[in-house]
Formats: sequence, structure tokens, C-alpha cells
Amino acid sequence: MSTTHPEPSDPRSLHERIAADLRDDIMSGDLAPGSNLPSTAQLKERFSASNATIQKALQLLKDEQLVVGRAGAAVTVREHRQRTIRPASHMAPVAPGKPYRWLTEATRLGTAAHSTLLDVTETRPPADVTAALGLDDTETAVLRHQILYIDSEPVELVKSYYPLFIARDTPLMAKRKIRGGTPTLLSELGHPPRLSVDRVSARVPTQEQHRALNLPSDLPVLRTLRVVYSDDERPVEATVMVKAGHLYEVQYEFGAG
Repeated sequence: MSTTHPEPSDPRSLHERIAADLRDDIMSGDLAPGSNLPSTAQLKERFSASNATIQKALQLLKDEQLVVGRAGAAVTVREHRQRTIRPASHMAPVAPGKPYRWLTEATRLGTAAHSTLLDVTETRPPADVTAALGLDDTETAVLRHQILYIDSEPVELVKSYYPLFIARDTPLMAKRKIRGGTPTLLSELGHPPRLSVDRVSARVPTQEQHRALNLPSDLPVLRTLRVVYSDDERPVEATVMVKAGHLYEVQYEFGAG
């Protein structure tokens, strides 16, 4: 005898489900930056919802800064809210005197970017970073903690860890920015980046992440653990990067073979 399994239900409230569907339309490009959302009447028909429920869904998207608009006027998808991150473009060292590639890439896309160095300290890394760097449970590493901004908005929380045998008595331990970025400095120190491996997961934001990134709700963040290897597959850097999951996608590029 066959068994019929009930269809799983979505426990979220209706306005949260409507916001989720519209958010997906925005992130996939079906609702492009600068375009208007369907009218309230069209949304009421599409989702079989009341005017109040539609307005609550739209307010969620406004709070997330995905759309702009006011009551009684068209609601528009905000320009430049969805960004594609290309990790491979940030790995290589830059020429002397040139800015870090992340800043160059942001400028190329027509945005103003800068970073703020929050702290530089010697600390015991989290367990996954400890394992990635090949440290034992008692070893410490140098942490460089910063936050990245685009157009004055916080977009990414970055914690980079370096083994002491690499960082000791170098600019990595100084509480100031590194001109050209750490890929350039690591190359100058004899540890040129050869391979970068990313582990990406979606997580509920921690309290620190929620505050630092000024997140509107408990939407997931994208957490990337990036391990950079030098010659002989030696790990020289492990970085934990956290960004708002509803505003970003990560693009990876692979060659054939």
C-alpha cells in the first residue's frame, strides 16, 4: 500500500513569504535595478493577499534597502544593490604604488569604496581557522580585523589571520593599512599567493555581524572562509569574510581541464 506524505507547509507569515518571492525576483534580475515593482493591485491578485499584507511585505524590502518608494507611489528596485563578487580578481599582488584590487574593482563598477581597520592583535583563532592554518590548539595568530564600505555603507566584515612565523616583525602586526593589500606584502615577504580555496556557507548573523553590517533582520549572511596557500601548498593566510546574503552573489570562474 502506498503512503501519501503531506506537503510541507511554510510556517512564515504571508507577508514574509511574499517578500521572499519578490526578493528572489530582484536577485535573479526579473525585477531589474531601476524598474518598478508591479502595482499593489497586481501584487494583491498574484498573491491573493490584502492591501495591508502587501504593504507589510514591501516594507520588509524597503528596510532591506532593496527597493525605494512611498505610500501611494510606485516602488522601485534600488540601483546598485545587487553586487557580484569575483574572488579570483582580488588574489594577485598589485604593481608598486597601486591600490588594493578590491578598491580598483569597486571603482571600475562606479562606486566609492574604502576600508576601516578596526584592530590588529595576537589571538587564538576559531577552530576552523586553526585547522586551515595547520596550527595546534594552543597556538596564536595575528588577526587583522577590518570592515569594508561601498558608498559609505558597511558591506563586509573581514577577519584575516596570519601564522606568527610569517607576521612577526612585519607590517602585518602594525595597526595601519597595508598599501597594495596583503597579497602584495606576502609576495614581498617571500610567501607569494599561489592558490586560494573558499568555503562558503549561509548562516544566521551573529550579534557582532548584525551590528557591524547594519542588517535589517535575521536574513542569512554569506560567510566565506578563504585559505591562501603559497609555495609547497603552505597556508599563509586564512580570512573569514561575512556579507549580507540578500545583497550579494559570489561568482567563481573555472578553466577547462
